[in-house]
Amino acid sequence: MSAWQFWRQRLLRTAGQPPVLPAVTVSGVDAVLEIDNLQIAYREGDQLRQVVHGVSLTVRPGEVVALVGESGSGKSTTSQAAIGLLPSNGQVVGGSIRLLGQDVTYAGQAQWRSLRGRVLSLVPQDPGASLNPVRTIGAQVAEVLQLHGWRDATAIEKQVVDLLRKVGMTRPELRYRQYPHELSGGMKQRVLIAMAVALKPALIIADEPTSALDVTVQRRILDLIDTLRRETGTAVLLVTHDLGVAADRSHRIVVLRHGRIQEAGETLKVLRQPQSSYARQLLADAPALSAPPARAALPENTTDDWAVQVQGLRQQFVVPGHVEPFKAVDGVSFQVQRGSTHAIVGESGSGKTTTIRALVGLLRPTQGQIHIAGVDVTALRGEALRQFRRKVQLVYQNPFASLDPRQSVFDIVEEPLRNFDRLPVAVRRQRVQETLARVALASELQTRKPHALSGGQRQRVAIARALVLQPEVLVLDEAVSALDVTVQAQILKLLETLQQQLQLTYVFVTHDLSVVRQIAHTVSVLQHGKVVEQGSVEQVFLHPRSHYTRELIAAIPGTRSTDFVQSHPIPEETPGLLQPLAG
Repeated sequence: MSAWQFWRQRLLRTAGQPPVLPAVTVSGVDAVLEIDNLQIAYREGDQLRQVVHGVSLTVRPGEVVALVGESGSGKSTTSQAAIGLLPSNGQVVGGSIRLLGQDVTYAGQAQWRSLRGRVLSLVPQDPGASLNPVRTIGAQVAEVLQLHGWRDATAIEKQVVDLLRKVGMTRPELRYRQYPHELSGGMKQRVLIAMAVALKPALIIADEPTSALDVTVQRRILDLIDTLRRETGTAVLLVTHDLGVAADRSHRIVVLRHGRIQEAGETLKVLRQPQSSYARQLLADAPALSAPPARAALPENTTDDWAVQVQGLRQQFVVPGHVEPFKAVDGVSFQVQRGSTHAIVGESGSGKTTTIRALVGLLRPTQGQIHIAGVDVTALRGEALRQFRRKVQLVYQNPFASLDPRQSVFDIVEEPLRNFDRLPVAVRRQRVQETLARVALASELQTRKPHALSGGQRQRVAIARALVLQPEVLVLDEAVSALDVTVQAQILKLLETLQQQLQLTYVFVTHDLSVVRQIAHTVSVLQHGKVVEQGSVEQVFLHPRSHYTRELIAAIPGTRSTDFVQSHPIPEETPGLLQPLAG
């Protein structure tokens, strides 16, 4: 009996009791997943638009293969086809997909339902959107077992609690009864991993599994996936736009662009000797894998020419049911020299966003002083506060959410002028066009609306909107974290050029120290609302004093790429993929 026939008999049987399955290995099976010359198209009206053109790849037992590419490269479409989850207008128009040697290219939904969870499973990108907000964590993990024949409620609860404990959840019995909104992003991602590994599948497809997480949480999640891989022999197809993550975590890399393979091979070989110009460009653009640019040294500030001064900033919030208020920011102080870039870094909950909201006058601090361009922000009220915002502008993380979808690009950039300046129409038009040209947006884009732009183009519009009032300070809140690495590099270069041309001062908020190394002169590291480290970027990177800063630096993707294969080899003897599941 072949391995596939054995699996099919076990998977498709009618299960009335919790299944007790013997250990199953994939000995004799060369590949868990084989994709050969895959071609995929989407139906748009009466037309078919092909988006994947002849992609081929193989994932062997216990192996991590990274599928790398920018948005629109076809990587998610390829992975969706591999688990039978293409959108309704998507279809395979050529090539084949094989699981454990069996062709599943045109498998029906009933067959796919029997395979998902047991043979292969998915760890999706957004943990917040992937869990049902009105069902408990325990109920959602239990559903995976119930769909594959488990019926005994006591056995199910015990198994789910054990799974939550295995993926590193603290107090798993409590988490079993909690709802998604009661968990952090990292905890929710652990729940999704528990669901994915519940039945010890032969293959896990991890689709951008950490893109929404802080770098330290990202590292712990990726460590967890790799530990489970080594323990069970599960293969991993890691879908990511981050070449640093792929470099750290894969044995082989497949690089996609416009639905075609640009490069494929062993990870170390691709990193050291990329053959395609596109792969070389990705490597050059990845902040963690490229040398930081030479930043012009700032002259010593002997004239107190500070664009931003924050002293003893505290921000407290009343929490219903608690006597003591919550201290979101606790005694933060820093200064930013005019024409320089100061980075504020830290994980979610560190106080970064609260600090910058106070900085731009959207929050009134509980205590402390904020001076921007010589103005005491904390003393401003009413019209004076409104006019102050001409001096400091905020660029948000998600340009698609921060731009009005009903307005054209021209209207979006013109709106601040209409709100603040009574300029003649011709003068406004000239200012808008000059600003759009400054951020390198073509004139033909002026009439388009946000949905018709790429992510990088939308972020350029957001920067243009902030610049049109000719402010002195730009506050950038995770302004490049949602962008592909190549687009991110372009935006960082644009910001550097604008700073040199306009003598702008930046306060740059991020959780990614590799970006800080690219753009900032000075940095403040926040943890739990306090500054734990502060100084020049060179000083903090080369001589970090706090354990927390060292942990952030160690979590930068791409820092482990030279030793991953040696320290995380493919198991020579693949462990059983299905251990006995006692019911």
